[in-house]
Order: sequence, then structure tokens, then C-alpha cells
Amino acid sequence: MDNPDIYVAIPAMDERQELPLTLQNLAEQQDAGHFYIYVCVNQPESFWQISDKTVICQRNVQLLDYLRQLPLPNLHIIDKSTKGNGWDDKHLGVGWARKTLFDTILSVAAGEDIIVSLDADTRVSPHYLASVRHTFARRPDIPALAVPYYHPLAGDELTDRAILRYEFYMRNYAINLLRIGSPYGFTALGSAIAMRANALRKIGGITPLKSGEDFYLLQKFRKMAPIGLYNEESVFPATRPSNRVDFGTGPAIIKGAGGNWSAYPIYHHTLFNDIENTYHSIPELFDHKIDTDFLHFLQTANKTASPTDIWKSIRQNVKDLPHFEQAFHEKADGLRILQFLRQKHKENPMRNEEALYDNLTLWIPDLLPEWYSRSAAFENYTVEQLDILRCMLFDLELHLRKKTE
Repeated sequence: MDNPDIYVAIPAMDERQELPLTLQNLAEQQDAGHFYIYVCVNQPESFWQISDKTVICQRNVQLLDYLRQLPLPNLHIIDKSTKGNGWDDKHLGVGWARKTLFDTILSVAAGEDIIVSLDADTRVSPHYLASVRHTFARRPDIPALAVPYYHPLAGDELTDRAILRYEFYMRNYAINLLRIGSPYGFTALGSAIAMRANALRKIGGITPLKSGEDFYLLQKFRKMAPIGLYNEESVFPATRPSNRVDFGTGPAIIKGAGGNWSAYPIYHHTLFNDIENTYHSIPELFDHKIDTDFLHFLQTANKTASPTDIWKSIRQNVKDLPHFEQAFHEKADGLRILQFLRQKHKENPMRNEEALYDNLTLWIPDLLPEWYSRSAAFENYTVEQLDILRCMLFDLELHLRKKTE
């Protein structure tokens, strides 16, 4: 299809303040072609019976009223919030909202049409949809796209320090994986994903988890084919604390503002060496038994009797090295990589500040400012200084994303 339609999918719960700004951004799109906006206003049905949650229900009703009077002919509203329409106790959360949106869109979309996943509080430029369309036209090989992201500062020092620290974690992780050539060198944000409709159908849609549905969605796409990592335009998710999901940006800001960064360590670049060396040894592994820490971890994680069992079985069922390598990466997926790194970091802990300093010194030694020190705690830097480091990481990550083209 030369000119596929674009379907923008937006889950919204208690977003009367933020969603109008996102819709205004979408109304200002230039050269986007035909596009449609689907909004799922949602909350659990039980909220109507919980005294401190009824205010969310009422604001959702107000949001629905607002949406219904908007002069947007391409806007489609899914009501999962008014009495009798909310989620039941077994099917709730942003995962189910995204599934409902995607399933509704798939019922009308053609195979080459594009689904753009956004959040209600995510800002985009007037050229965002056109840029996504251009990327998919330029990359007919990709089923999905992990769009670059950038969190604007909120103007509150505690919140800004937390989001910058969280970006250190995410960007450091992605850069390390991109550096070693990992197929899973992407960051999964529900507000920064686009996909072809036929590819979403092929993988069976999204798994409607309460948290992490975006990570598993991209992982499923990556096991189908390489995903796109570079786009000319970024998205700008809101910087705000939230406990609506178990993990992700909102909970990270809450934990980080309280000083708890245990779930978001900055991994030292040396922790990735064994993964990289194992990647280089895949041709050898195809021929015979070899041992590395990463292979041993994968054997344990897959609960096999010996380190070679899973590879022996794969060897017997593939015809050549390319198929063996593909099967290897299906076993050694993004979840296993993260679990391995957590284990290695626990065995060899290092101060986050020291790890980031060492990594930046390795990657961009000539760009580091004079005031940046290996020993100084993040708390000793100003927000402006932390933002300079964030921008360095952003630029490096964007450079590495582009190199995958």
C-alpha cells in the first residue's frame, strides 16, 4: 500500500487535564495523510464503589463529555469507564486498554496500515505522524518501530532529579546493548511504539499485562524480525509521578524521589562483556559445546539438565548457522539479558555514579565537562548539570540508533 492510513491509539484514565493537549498536538499534524484517533477512557468498574476512587470515575465522565463535543471527525471514543462499562477485576489496567484499542483498530485496518501507540500525556511535534509514515516507507523490512523519547523537565526539582536519574538508567542500558550489537537494544515505552497492522496480527496482538506490556510487545516483534530504532522525530512523555502501574516511569519517579533506586541500577559496561563474547561465539556454539557465564545462566533459566542441552536440541532442529543464531536469540531474549545483568550486578555491585562515569569516559571522553567527577554523588550536581549528562546520553543513543539503519 503506497499510502497507508495511520491509527493513533491512546488509553486515558483521569486525563481531563493532559489529553486535550495531546489531541491539540494531533490536530496540528502536517503532511500526515489520513489518520484516525482512538481514545479508550477507562477504569475498573469497582472504582464506582470505592469512596476515594469515585472522583476518577467522575472526571472520566467529564472527559467523555469533552471528547464527544470535540469537532474532530477522525476521533473515535471507546467507553470503558461509565457505570457498567469498566474493567472487571480480572481484566484491567493499561494493558487491557491498549489491547482493546489495538483489537478495535485491527477490526478496520488494512494490513499495511500503521498503528501508533501514544499515552494521553505525551506531546508530539507537528511532523510526528509524517515522520513515522516516512520511516515505515523507508524501512519495508521492519514490523515495528521503537521511537526515540525525551522527557521534558517539569520544573519541580525533586521530580526533575528523579526523571533524569531514571533516564540515566534507561539510556545507559540501551547504549550498552546497542554497543554490543544485541538484537534487544531498544527501550520499550508504550507512548513511543508504532507498528504495522499485519505484523500485530501475526504475533497475536498485545499481551494485556498490567505493567510491562510494551516491553513484551516489542520483544514479540523482535523475535519476528528486526525492529526500527531510529525516527526523525521523538516523543515527549510527561514527567510526573504515578502509581497506576507496578513499574515504569511513574513508579520510578515516586521511588527515586524517595531515594530508592535499587530497581534501576546503572550497569557498568564490563557486565555486558560476557554477553558480547557469547554473541561472537555463536558459530562455535553451533558446532560444539562451549561454556560462558551467559550460557550457563541461560541453561539455568531454561531449567535444562546441562549447559548444552538446549543448544544440542536446537542444533538437531535447524539446518544452518543463520537459523541457529535466530533460535539462540529467541532463547537469549531481552528478559533473559536483564535477568543476567541483575545477577551479575548483584555479584559485583558498584556505585551508580562510578559506573556511569566509567561508561561515559569509555564512550565520549572528549565531551565530558570539567566539573564531572567519578566520586561525586548525583545529589551534589545541579539539575542543569544532570540535564547536560542526560543530553549527552540522548545524543549518543540517537547516534547508535541511527547506525542500525
